[in-house]
Amino acid sequence: MVEWRPLMGIIPPIGEAQWLAVFHKYQQFPEYQQINKGMTLDAFKGIFLVEYAHRVLGRGIGLLFALPFLYFLITRKTRGVLTLKLFAMLVLGGMQGLLGWYMVKSGLVNDPKVSQYRLTAHLILAVLIYAYILYVAFGLMLPQATEKPGASLNTLRKQGIALVVLILVMIMSGGFVAGTHAGFVYNTFPLMKGSFIPDGLFTHQPLWRNFFENELTVQFDHRMIAYSLCVLVPLYCWRILQTSNDKTVRLAAAMFIGMLVIQVSLGISTLVLHVPVPVAVSHQGGALLLLTAAIWMVCKLGSTAETPA
Repeated sequence: MVEWRPLMGIIPPIGEAQWLAVFHKYQQFPEYQQINKGMTLDAFKGIFLVEYAHRVLGRGIGLLFALPFLYFLITRKTRGVLTLKLFAMLVLGGMQGLLGWYMVKSGLVNDPKVSQYRLTAHLILAVLIYAYILYVAFGLMLPQATEKPGASLNTLRKQGIALVVLILVMIMSGGFVAGTHAGFVYNTFPLMKGSFIPDGLFTHQPLWRNFFENELTVQFDHRMIAYSLCVLVPLYCWRILQTSNDKTVRLAAAMFIGMLVIQVSLGISTLVLHVPVPVAVSHQGGALLLLTAAIWMVCKLGSTAETPA
């Protein structure tokens, strides 16, 4: 889809003439000329409808949020800070749509690939919106602690927030892996090019470009963040089990470490199998579930009084 029509774009091409007109527009762009030269109209319909479904889903999510929000706002069923939080979600959702089109435009120029910077920005904003919604929802669901949490619980909560941030960084690095197609190279584990720390990590100049454009460095960074989580999350969960006897807190810790095991397994499988789409998508979904477990852990700690183990 080489056009962005926020209002009328909900209606797909109808009839052969409209499809041919849209196909003709697509043929003017580098993706057709350099990658899909000679594509049939039926094949074009296939890739068009994937993007069309994505955009319709995004607009549908916006409507499902905006209409109830307006109703609750008009009837004054939400007030104060909660109203501001909900309004922030609405604004962020609109920004996500704009950023999505900004990303698509980067692939409509000489290079038919979208910019890995814009792709990652679009991804991380979506994840931040999801995380913010979760945080607000969990805050409404969980009862407030009747007692002030002790020092050890406060420390664990701060450490949990740090892990949430690290998971977000991992997801961001995954965006650069996808944007540079770094997952299609160096498909061995645990070594890369026969070494744990391969040669060629800093061949690009200036130095900072390696972290975003060098396929080897991008994949290496993603692995290193994953290794860090493999050490930090079990240690963190062990500390929780040593600190609290609260059953739901301990269950949250078990869910957190269990999701880490699943996510690491999906990541390794995606790599060594040369990025099959179903496994890669599962890996992306696993990252969100890992983030969900981490946010749930932090929110649960914030609503729990100190209970020595």
